[in-house]
Amino acid sequence: MFDIALYEPEIAPNTGNIIRLCANCGANLHLIEPLGFDLEEKKVRRAGLDYHDLARVTRHKDYQA
Repeated sequence: MFDIALYEPEIAPNTGNIIRLCANCGANLHLIEPLGFDLEEKKVRRAGLDYHDLARVTRHKDYQA
């Protein structure tokens, strides 16, 4: 098991693709805010193909949290 952290991600489709990757390989995804988009944004859902429910995604208020 490994962890992937995205620091202040700005591009919704890229984040969606990484959510899909984490769901498929069992990795934990850590999103460090502020995010440059809303996680419910259509671009994220489309790129992640609704894998968000299968991935372990944790949002952090800042890098130190």
